[in-house]
This record gives sequence, structure tokens and C-alpha cells, in this order.
Amino acid sequence: MNLEIKIFKALSHPLRLKIIEKLKSKSTCVCELNNDIELSQPALSKHLKILKDAGILTNNKVGLRVEYEIKDTKIIDVINIVEKMIIKDLNNLNIKKVHSSRRNPNESFKIE
Repeated sequence: MNLEIKIFKALSHPLRLKIIEKLKSKSTCVCELNNDIELSQPALSKHLKILKDAGILTNNKVGLRVEYEIKDTKIIDVINIVEKMIIKDLNNLNIKKVHSSRRNPNESFKIE
């Protein structure tokens, strides 16, 4: 499978985005991720493997612990760009919604 497709497919699940969010500031042990994300250990491991196979995460064994971290922080930039696109689209929808619901054409625009 093309690596670009693997990356975007890995980013397409809300739990995997939550994992990336948790790892944004520091590497974290699987046990800590498991406490924060409230998934079964097998389900968390599956999501971590998908992110690792896509080249988004890397892991290191520290004693008995396995710690995961973001391999390249540019992935955070990609997620932020998509979030900004969504916010812009939502803002545009709200402006259109307000515009279409105005009774008086002389009213100013208000974003809901």
C-alpha cells in the first residue's frame, strides 16, 4: 500500500487522533496511554500498530516498559492544517446560515 494512503488511513480514526494528541508533548508508556484513552489493551495495541506501520509513531523499550512517541512532528502540522480547514468551512456555513435566515436585508451578519 502506498505510504501516503497508509498515513491518511491511520489518521482517519478518532481514537488514533486522540493517541497522537496524547503523544504530542512527550513519549508515553503504553500503560499510561491505556489509562488515558480507556480502551482494552488489545484494541490500543492494534491502533498503535497501525500508527507505527504508517510511520507516524515509533517505540522504544525502556526496561519492561514500551514507550511510544511521534516519529516526525510534521504530522501535527498536517492535523492542524486539516482542523483549520474544517473550522473555516464551519464558519462559512454559519455565515451562510445567518444570511439566509435574516428577515431584514439591512441587518448585519452575525456568526452563531
